[in-house]
Amino acid sequence: MFEQNGDTAEAADGQVQDDDVSDPTARICEELLKLNQLRVYKWRWFVLGVVCLINCSNAMLWISFAPVADLTASFFSIPLDIVNLFSLVYLVISIPVGFGASWLLDTLGLKSSILLSSWLNMIGSVIRCLSIITFLNTGGVGAIYIFVGQCICAIAQPLILFVPAKLAAVWFPDHQRATANMIASMSNPLGILLANVLSPTVVKVAKDVPKIIGLYSLPAVLACTLATFGVCDKAPPSPPSASARKSTSEPFCSGVWQLLNNKAYCILMLCFGAGIGIFTAFSAFLEQILCFNGYSNFFSGLCGALFIFFGIIGALLCGLYVDKTKRFTEVVKICFSMASLASIAFAVVSNFRNQSGLLAIICSIFGFFGFSVYPIAMELAVECSYPIGEGTSTGLAFISGQFQGLVYMVIFQKISIPFAVSSLSSCGVNQIEIYNWSYSTLVLAGLCSFFSCIFVIFFHTDYKRLNAEMNPTPTEEETQQIGSEETQIPVM
Repeated sequence: MFEQNGDTAEAADGQVQDDDVSDPTARICEELLKLNQLRVYKWRWFVLGVVCLINCSNAMLWISFAPVADLTASFFSIPLDIVNLFSLVYLVISIPVGFGASWLLDTLGLKSSILLSSWLNMIGSVIRCLSIITFLNTGGVGAIYIFVGQCICAIAQPLILFVPAKLAAVWFPDHQRATANMIASMSNPLGILLANVLSPTVVKVAKDVPKIIGLYSLPAVLACTLATFGVCDKAPPSPPSASARKSTSEPFCSGVWQLLNNKAYCILMLCFGAGIGIFTAFSAFLEQILCFNGYSNFFSGLCGALFIFFGIIGALLCGLYVDKTKRFTEVVKICFSMASLASIAFAVVSNFRNQSGLLAIICSIFGFFGFSVYPIAMELAVECSYPIGEGTSTGLAFISGQFQGLVYMVIFQKISIPFAVSSLSSCGVNQIEIYNWSYSTLVLAGLCSFFSCIFVIFFHTDYKRLNAEMNPTPTEEETQQIGSEETQIPVM
């Protein structure tokens, strides 16, 4: 299973020279480098693939009904508010569950988190399938099965969302960490993109809804099978980097307290969380924002697809660049600033009719720079908080994002202006009134600009994990191991 890749990490800058072996500390470091050579394994790509599949599947289950909300409501004979609740429940549940997911990831390790998330994700998807079995749905209880299944899948979400940074740190060398984090992280928006394309394609009429319920359960079952039989260890036999050789996990409560007293991390948590919240609200309300000024649902879906597609491209390019240059802070600041400018442009242009081409370009730019922040900021959270566990440092940032997302969605809905249905609108013929979201988009742009300014001006940090890898020091256990070996060597 653990086939060696043939790569052995070169000695760190602190490697001792031949003429220094008389020094006890230098000799210990030299022996440690011999005993603990840094290796990478091809199996890391399989583990990464399993995590990506679980993450993508969970996102597809989350958003599966949103693109066909009206047909879903018709099939189950429920109001649209209940259909919206199927997606909203993810945000509500992920906040309290997120703390437990952070503790689990840093205390029990990757294997436990991956297995538990894969099983919960599969069980939730199977329970959803009960809604399309005729003899189990007497009395119209199909929507209850869907809701229960969504709740179970929502519990799995933070367990798998917090994994990428830990996976990159435990299985990948330092020159591949940002890329691995990017691949695992971007599998979630990829799942959203796939669901936004597949659901409207498969569901043409209400009776087609069972097709997507069954279809989206297949990746969940496959991911659970691969995780159960393929992820057998929480870490590789030999570490891929100097920081992975020793545990980086403080006790959970102690780690949280240290994070809350870390100024750089608090700024990152607040601003990165704001970015997650803003993007969540933007994705949820994009169709309603554009339809008021006559843009079709197809065009809104296209803008959402471009938003995610170019976001994945941007994250890929930035991840590769950061792996080579280690310019975490600079990349996040530039991308955050450019995303803010794109949000301002969207707030202005979305209020005009017949600007389809320009809106499509703006959504592409917004996604390109906005999603680029995602994986790099996760790596930056680890760098500025080391040696706090990766699950805790990234988990708190995500919890901040989910909480802010709920707040922003409520605020944007409250400040939208109700209007009577107009023939110039494309918001649906069965609605009594529609909403003007111009104030909401301006507030969205204002929030994005405000938090980008806060981050650019006030965020400064050392890269603690990289510094630790450049200047490795032996752990107490390793020093004792060398000492015990030295006592066995007879003095000549």
